[in-house]
Amino acid sequence: MSISVNPTARRAPAHLGRLDAVGYLICLGGIVRRELLRFFNQKERFFSAMVRPLVWLFIFAAGFRNTLGVSIEPPYQTYVLYEVYVVPGLAVMIQLFNGMQSSLSMVYDREVGSMKVLLTSPYPRWLLLLAKLIAGVSVSVVQAYAFLAVAWFWETDIPAIGYLAALPAFLASGLMLGAIGLFLSSLVRQLENFASVMNFVIFPMFFASSALYPLWRIRESSETLYWICQCNPFTHAVQLVRFALYGQFEPTACAVVVGTTLAFFTLAVVAYDPGRGIMARRGGPAGDNA
Repeated sequence: MSISVNPTARRAPAHLGRLDAVGYLICLGGIVRRELLRFFNQKERFFSAMVRPLVWLFIFAAGFRNTLGVSIEPPYQTYVLYEVYVVPGLAVMIQLFNGMQSSLSMVYDREVGSMKVLLTSPYPRWLLLLAKLIAGVSVSVVQAYAFLAVAWFWETDIPAIGYLAALPAFLASGLMLGAIGLFLSSLVRQLENFASVMNFVIFPMFFASSALYPLWRIRESSETLYWICQCNPFTHAVQLVRFALYGQFEPTACAVVVGTTLAFFTLAVVAYDPGRGIMARRGGPAGDNA
């Protein structure tokens, strides 16, 4: 018995199922597009991300203006008010919270969402994790620039060229914080446990840094705390963005940010490897308790 084939039947596009560079780009673009659509469809997520830095800028900074002014230190050329100093740190704080929120969604997606399916696809784990990382960074950069746009009305004295010069710095800091979040998501077995992990990571990283006060002030009160802040990668992410906003480059901060990104992304890839990482001890992407 012969089976006739309709020659006019629609064929699947040739690129579907390919594991070459084109297929990788399609996979990357699909994950990034999905994350951006999720962000723009969840307007409350955008406004909630803006509340924390704006409250600190408009309320705390106004109260501390006369007591916490910052003397001349790079990249500033003169004495600056406290609200001018904290703007870069608050912008990177948005990326910190976004990185942790993206890792929270990764825990959910890994258990019951789209990443559970993607992690069983023939695409390599590093590509899927990189796509998830880039998607999260894209969202965090949009949020950071939205905050800078609002802060501009507060006379933060950032030069116009600084907004463009800071884009690579925001991308680098977003990648670093997202990579840390990805690794943390691999350590969490259940979604309910992630909130406590976030509290032990976000607040120490943020407050033990140069985001809210210069390191020389910290050193005056505690040498130990000063070195803790120096070892904090978030400090260097803030300094990288701070210098970039004023058209300057901080090589030490850049080296720390790039090195931390590579280290934690490598750890995340190994942890998500079903053959040798943490996922292997759990029996797959969904874990033992899926």
